[in-house]
Amino acid sequence: MKDNMIETAVGAVVILIAGLFFAFAYTTSGVGKAQGGYSVNAEFDNVEGINVGSDVRMAGIKIGTVTDSKLNTESWQAVLTFQIDPTVKLAEDVTAKITSEGLLGSKFVAIDAGGSDTLIADGGTITFTQGAVDIWKLIAEAMFGSAKKTTAPDPAAVPAP
Repeated sequence: MKDNMIETAVGAVVILIAGLFFAFAYTTSGVGKAQGGYSVNAEFDNVEGINVGSDVRMAGIKIGTVTDSKLNTESWQAVLTFQIDPTVKLAEDVTAKITSEGLLGSKFVAIDAGGSDTLIADGGTITFTQGAVDIWKLIAEAMFGSAKKTTAPDPAAVPAP
């Protein structure tokens, strides 16, 4: 009987510690911080590597989260929806670009400040965007694209004076 009480107490302590760990992980991960902000949309030609939950950063500081992604079937552009921290006010001429943390790091949306006095309202759109750069395509072009040789014109094809 005494052994059962000790096992029950140890089990309760383990469950309590697990609950505290999950509560800590939830509060520090930023999962619940998307509420209370305002929504902004942006269209990109390529959003490779960006998923719902990806960071939106300005000057390297997280100011929001990607909350939705869909395809605009009229323009064939990818439309991302961001939830932006309500304390951060974005000017209407900000630029948004898909970038990564280093060569092979995770991708995020970087917002560059604008100079306009007019602010983007809730549900507004960022018009100046730059999509993700396909690094492997660039490497392939550097390796194989520069291998194209220019040949001199055939002397027989040149008309005589």
